[in-house]
Amino acid sequence: MLHTGENEHGLKKVIDMIRMISIVILIIHCYFNCYTAFRSWHLTASLSDHLLTNITRTGLLSNFSRSKTIALGLLLLSLLGVRGRKKEKVTYQAAFAYLGIGVVLYYGSALVLLLHAANTELVAILYVSLTGLGYILVLTGGALLSRMIRNKLKPDIFNKANETFPQEERLLTNEFSLNFPGEYNFKGKTRRSQINILNPARGVLAVGNPGSGKSWYIVEPALRQFIEKQHALFAYDYKYPELTELAYNHFLKHRHTYPVPPSFHIIAFDDPSRSRRCNPLDPDNMHDVTDAAEAARVIMLALNRSWLRRQGEFFVESPINFLTAIIWFLRRYQNGQYCTLPHVIELMQVEMDQLFTILQTESEVLAYINPFISAYVTNSMEQLEGQIDSAKISIARLSSPSLYYTLSGNDLTLDINNPSAPKVLCLANNPRKQEVYGPILSLYLTRMAKIINRKGQQKCAVVVDEFPTLTWLSYDTLIATGRSNMISTLIALQSDHQLRLAYGKDWADVITSICGNVIVGQVSGDLTKSISERLGKTLQDRENISINSSDTSISRSKQLEMAVPVSTIAGLSSGEFVGIVADNPSQRIELKTFHAKFLNDPAALEKERQQFFPLPTVRQVTPEMIQENYQIIKQDVQDIVDGVMEKVLNNDTMKNLLIKKN
Repeated sequence: MLHTGENEHGLKKVIDMIRMISIVILIIHCYFNCYTAFRSWHLTASLSDHLLTNITRTGLLSNFSRSKTIALGLLLLSLLGVRGRKKEKVTYQAAFAYLGIGVVLYYGSALVLLLHAANTELVAILYVSLTGLGYILVLTGGALLSRMIRNKLKPDIFNKANETFPQEERLLTNEFSLNFPGEYNFKGKTRRSQINILNPARGVLAVGNPGSGKSWYIVEPALRQFIEKQHALFAYDYKYPELTELAYNHFLKHRHTYPVPPSFHIIAFDDPSRSRRCNPLDPDNMHDVTDAAEAARVIMLALNRSWLRRQGEFFVESPINFLTAIIWFLRRYQNGQYCTLPHVIELMQVEMDQLFTILQTESEVLAYINPFISAYVTNSMEQLEGQIDSAKISIARLSSPSLYYTLSGNDLTLDINNPSAPKVLCLANNPRKQEVYGPILSLYLTRMAKIINRKGQQKCAVVVDEFPTLTWLSYDTLIATGRSNMISTLIALQSDHQLRLAYGKDWADVITSICGNVIVGQVSGDLTKSISERLGKTLQDRENISINSSDTSISRSKQLEMAVPVSTIAGLSSGEFVGIVADNPSQRIELKTFHAKFLNDPAALEKERQQFFPLPTVRQVTPEMIQENYQIIKQDVQDIVDGVMEKVLNNDTMKNLLIKKN
């Protein structure tokens, strides 16, 4: 029926009539039961007595509570049609409190009539007053109910219930997969979920502020699963020895499951007794001058992080070319016998006239050093010194006997996924020496990534925690091409701000967008917006309420909104992550997006850690051994200089290579 003015007016008349009948019946009831008091007050008449007699014959007053109940029933009936002004603050508790007290007074007033010894008039007054008060309270309670907004808006002020969505609950595995158990909320119910990363070779990016739990819930479980699934492993341990101890003890448990048992190695400059000696410029893995150029670029850009945003500029490329020439010369000299980073550092300190003469003896480096030689010969010293000093000053930070000791040995090679000799390799850093160790570790990582990215190798994994502390320029290449070579990659970082500070905005955007699997904990900044957009939208319920003097209008609709808003990502708890996973053609995942609390067993993990075996000792290294190695390298470089200069001076066809300043 339409709510027209005539209909509402007619309804109001019916309600008023019913309520009037209810009041009349209640008055008759009181008159009949308190007749003695009314007569003493001279409020009776023959006409009223005659009417009362006729009403009594109908049976209305034959029972004490019948008339009272009929009056109350008619009152409640009249309240059903009441349309009062709605009030948001009206509660069920208040309305039912009025109704309850009213009903108690309304019927409880009958007890007053039992006071026969008392004054009849006083009893009548009390009875009528209590009955009337009860009637009014019932009327008030019913009116409050009519003014209540029965379809109030949901009390979820943060819209959490609306932002829930179904998530993958099946455990899907394969020989490469990473699986993280979790739980999520869906329509007010907590359900178990599974975050299935079926193809980590498409890249796994884990981001979260300090304390968000990315190492505890993601990096460490991933490292365990890679070893359990027989991957060769490279792990970057920024806070040595935490990850290294975990990798070593898990390696001890599962090494027998590998087709070829792997070996375990550590490279740690602060712990030479446990560290392997490894030459990142291994001549066997430097096949042409482009390998030398790549190594030189990594070293110089890692030493000068601001240069990452200035690549291509003259005063950035010149030091890189200068270092490339020295590396490639040592690679060619005596078949690379002295091709190590310590020899490169020492050779850079040779006087320029001798150094340029020596480098000219290798034809493949002429293109790199000709501009320097021209500047030196023409006495353009200001320009030349600016180019060379940029390289010398930067690389001088790496001149350390302990570094020379680790960098000049050949205990192992970086081909960790060699099927005949797989390796589990942990690379250790020290946050207090980040500026010194970072460039060298970046060189190890870059060279290793290029060496392992070949066909026909064993499946392997690269796990890099605190990624912005390294300079890894070929990361996008490894993701793009390493997938077909069974190379899984997981990198973890605290914020995209770190990437932008270290790499610049463009390169940071590449890193955060190239990975197919993204796991994000509490984080802020621009990354939250991009992740929120990447997770997409869901259909969410929307309600609107309109209140007027006579009615309340509730409208409901569904609207596409962000599945995980920016504010939700910024407020995630520790261990709570959002993200999206990638699937395989053979294993489809319809529900790729997740917002879940990752689960683990802290007590069991702590108990396991307490039972860890200590890291193995490779050899006992004394300060005398390190210092002796340092002096040997210096002498090697002096022998190279003396030998090449003698060869040039004693060969008439080579005397034209001698460089002299005009």
